[in-house]
Amino acid sequence: MIKIALAGITIVLCALLVKERGNGFATLISMAGCVLLFFFGISRLQVILQAIERLKTYLGGNAQYVGILLKILGITYLAEFASDLCKDAGFTAVGDQVELAGKLTIMAVSIPILLALVEVIEEFMP
Repeated sequence: MIKIALAGITIVLCALLVKERGNGFATLISMAGCVLLFFFGISRLQVILQAIERLKTYLGGNAQYVGILLKILGITYLAEFASDLCKDAGFTAVGDQVELAGKLTIMAVSIPILLALVEVIEEFMP
């Protein structure tokens, strides 16, 4: 984590130095830095994937819910990442729309879990 934090600080300092000169490269440095940091973060996925595999064994026949939860997690991170890039570039309205689309996509993907929950509740109702 220290390497990621130092890389983030270095990217910000480089972008600030370039921004003082008045050209538009500061935004490009920021975006490239975000992509670089994103790939640093992805390298941590191995530990998470191992834990998910253990979770699937515990769930047995209901392992499809883990897949849905992973999709929701991926949509969340992707929407936030894209939205932040848009906002950093000065396009706040576009970033807000990316967030809205992400939220609606999460709702659409989570419907099977909601329906399964309603079915379980129905079984306990007289």
